[in-house]
Amino acid sequence: MIELFSNFSHAMASLFHVFLMFCMFNVLASIGTYPVTVNSASDVPINVTKHFYFPDFSLNNNPRLEHDVKLLGSAKLSDQKGALQIPHESQETDLKHLAGRGLYSFPIRLLDPSTKTPASFETTFAFQLHNSTTSVSGGGSGGGGVGGAAAADVGGGGSGLTFMIVQDEFTVGRSGPWLGMLNDACENAYKAVAVEFDTRMSPEFGDPNDNHVGVNLGSIISTKIINVSEFGVSLKDGFVHHAWISYDGPQRRMEIHLGLPNQELKPSKPIFSETLDLSPYLNEYMFVGFSASTGNHTQIHNILSWNFTSTSQAVLHFPSSETCQGKIMLENTTETTATKKSSKNEIPRSFLIFMAAVASAVVVLIGFYFISKLRRNAAKSNTSIEAAIHRPRPPNKPRRFTFSQLSSSTRSYSEIELLGSDSRGVYYRGKLPNGSQVAVKRFSTQFLNTHGSDRRRLLKEIKAISHARHPNLLPVRGWCQDNNEIMVVYDFVPNGSLDKWLFGAGVLPWTRRFKVVKDVADGLSFLHAKQLAHKNLKCSSVFLDVSFRSVLGDFGFVLVGAESKQFEAIVSLGADVFEFGVLVLEVVAGRPRVEIDEGKPEEKNLLDFAWNLHETNEKVKLVDRRMGSLINLEHAIRVLEIGLLCTLNENKGRPSMEQVVEFLLHMDKPIPDLPRTRPVTLFPYNSANTGLCNTYSCTFK
Repeated sequence: MIELFSNFSHAMASLFHVFLMFCMFNVLASIGTYPVTVNSASDVPINVTKHFYFPDFSLNNNPRLEHDVKLLGSAKLSDQKGALQIPHESQETDLKHLAGRGLYSFPIRLLDPSTKTPASFETTFAFQLHNSTTSVSGGGSGGGGVGGAAAADVGGGGSGLTFMIVQDEFTVGRSGPWLGMLNDACENAYKAVAVEFDTRMSPEFGDPNDNHVGVNLGSIISTKIINVSEFGVSLKDGFVHHAWISYDGPQRRMEIHLGLPNQELKPSKPIFSETLDLSPYLNEYMFVGFSASTGNHTQIHNILSWNFTSTSQAVLHFPSSETCQGKIMLENTTETTATKKSSKNEIPRSFLIFMAAVASAVVVLIGFYFISKLRRNAAKSNTSIEAAIHRPRPPNKPRRFTFSQLSSSTRSYSEIELLGSDSRGVYYRGKLPNGSQVAVKRFSTQFLNTHGSDRRRLLKEIKAISHARHPNLLPVRGWCQDNNEIMVVYDFVPNGSLDKWLFGAGVLPWTRRFKVVKDVADGLSFLHAKQLAHKNLKCSSVFLDVSFRSVLGDFGFVLVGAESKQFEAIVSLGADVFEFGVLVLEVVAGRPRVEIDEGKPEEKNLLDFAWNLHETNEKVKLVDRRMGSLINLEHAIRVLEIGLLCTLNENKGRPSMEQVVEFLLHMDKPIPDLPRTRPVTLFPYNSANTGLCNTYSCTFK
């Protein structure tokens, strides 16, 4: 009966939709207020253009610069020069080993994902490179330096400047010869395109000299290199130079023009003009801007003006004439022509048709109301599992899946879709019928036998977590209780877990690490406010979404086994705080909590090592040195101390997550003092009372 009503309602809806479209097009066309045109082609290409122009970089002239330009690392805006500077001249006392980026704050569409066609773009900018000890008057676009080539320090110079296209707006690459270009966190997979104006010779990167332009495609090693000395240009002569970079997306062709000192007109002859396919190195949306760096040799890189225009092709989809809807529209077009030839006294007839359509709509809506009411009454009487699973739900509301549904989405739990495993179970990647990608956690039999004897309580906890919604919590799509299996379905996160970024080959910058700590603290604080706990907090349980925001996933769902729910909550929340403290130490140190190092056995245990360094007032030694100079040491030490506070005994000063969030939000305010020496025990809870926790994690029995 329900299925019959469902089919009837769908049929009525389709009939009403077609009828209403017919009437509306007929009426509007007949009275001459709506020009009906139908394109026989199903796809109509259009051009999407983006343009911006900064005649200078003075905040006095353009207050919106702080909103339109994203400054990272050592990049600053100089009102005196009217320039974007990397590094800023106020840092003249120490310009070594710095890197910075200045990017347009908003993403630009640079690739059509359906056809893999790159966008066409053209950019023009004026730039000036000079050694910090060289006196050069910059001026605006077209203004020359009084020092000139004779005044420049030939032995000086930084590593150079790049115009870059990158996939994110919050990371900075390495200093030195790396030009601040590549994102260290994912060097081997980072999509980037750059045109470098290099003033240092780095033989290891294949540089021919210290005066060249290179085109870099996802690598610091240039794909194409142009010796600009052959064109009479010296990049580090202290004068203002203009560059023109244009790219024809459909033709896959790039041209670069470089002007002589103070030459504002575009030269007729390019320094580079070749076919170059950028599509493998582009996402649909990318960020454009500049990067620069210094090493042992220093240089101030000035961008004095910047003009950018891009044109990408998009497609509008129109109904094909082969479809039913298209045929109706074509018929209406014919009728429109006939109607326009008729006399004006036919307008009342069109009005009557319109009123008839409205009346029909009212009748259909009333029918929908009674049909829906009947379906609701019938659904209430059907309590089977299948009915509960297939009942229509809002798209983002957690739901119950069947074993066969998840088996289908993961290709029968194929090894091809395997994402990873741990002591609790196995993760598979899956694809739901609506196209959404998910990660399915299939709990192992051993885990369920050990921790899930009361499966009703376990499922209740899973459902409670699934209804918790917060920007720093990984959404739970649903669960499965079928065939003696229990599974949890999460949203799939393509950027993976934090441990791969933190302990991998690249180096996650401090700004990103600090953001991770804050995001995790916010997510935990939200959970704890609802008397919920994570129970599995570690770097592999923290994921980075498409915007590199940290989200907590892979929840523990472990039951303490205590009779008192209040006692269970106290134990679980406190254990979360302790584990958060250890995670903070891992983020600051850039190493896992337990590391086998035969040469330094005293550093094997990260928590022990951190407390030992605290006792000797040498906490700075724990900070990951790979981050180089792009770190706020004062902030890093404070975050480290917050982490140590979280590992204190609960009755000896361990803060709540709400307090931790306040500590991180107000970095200038004092925090409670740590004890001078390591506490007698670092157990999250007194093991004599509970016997639940060891030094590093809680094992609930």
